[in-house]
Amino acid sequence: MTKSRYKDRVAVITGAADGIGKAIAERLVAEGASIALWDFNQDKLLALEKEWQDSGLPVKAFVVDISKESAVQDAYQATISHFGKLDILVNSAGIVGPTQIKITDYATEEFDKIYNVNLRGSFLTAKYALKHMEKAQYGRILLIASIAGKEGNPNMVGYSATKAGVIGLVKALGKEYATSGITVNGLAPAVILTAMNKDTDPAQLEYMASKIPMQRLGTVDEAAAIASWILSDEASFNTGFVFDLSGGRATY
Repeated sequence: MTKSRYKDRVAVITGAADGIGKAIAERLVAEGASIALWDFNQDKLLALEKEWQDSGLPVKAFVVDISKESAVQDAYQATISHFGKLDILVNSAGIVGPTQIKITDYATEEFDKIYNVNLRGSFLTAKYALKHMEKAQYGRILLIASIAGKEGNPNMVGYSATKAGVIGLVKALGKEYATSGITVNGLAPAVILTAMNKDTDPAQLEYMASKIPMQRLGTVDEAAAIASWILSDEASFNTGFVFDLSGGRATY
């Protein structure tokens, strides 16, 4: 850990109230960043904000539904009004949706719901972050995808398809902004031990875990460690790339 790696940097982290988003926020603030904590879960988010502010950490919470365009626009304005600028975006907010369900039984409204958060939310948070980053000619964007988006998990069509869309977004934006001083990368974890797993069918979870050669789940701290490097100035020659965090499941 490098205490001054993110000195004077301001980061927006979505899904910050729990799981991977919270772990990345904790890592970045420990390395000197100021953090805008975005999440839809108001109770958890405000409790975390109080805990961290009481510890003297430079964080501010914003309750945001990233599937809503006006909410995203307003949250960026409020974030920049508070912190003065924007250097980093980590979009970690996401939902699993139905699991252990064939496409023929998969409710279309459930597909729309997961699309709105996972893919539309990635599009909106990146779109409006880039509008601010373009002015400074500097930025780091990390979108959390999934191994499911690379390989496809059966009986999880909504999650697999929307995370594949996030990967496509990373590749397109990385090339689109390659000469701008802004990098756009993705992270594709295999199963990570988070609270989100409680919504996953046990048989589905067992299937996904069985695909990991290390025969264990990843941790949020491992996700935060690789994210910290991807978002740093050291990773200046990496863009449009999706980094794996898979315990050996994805090797190419």
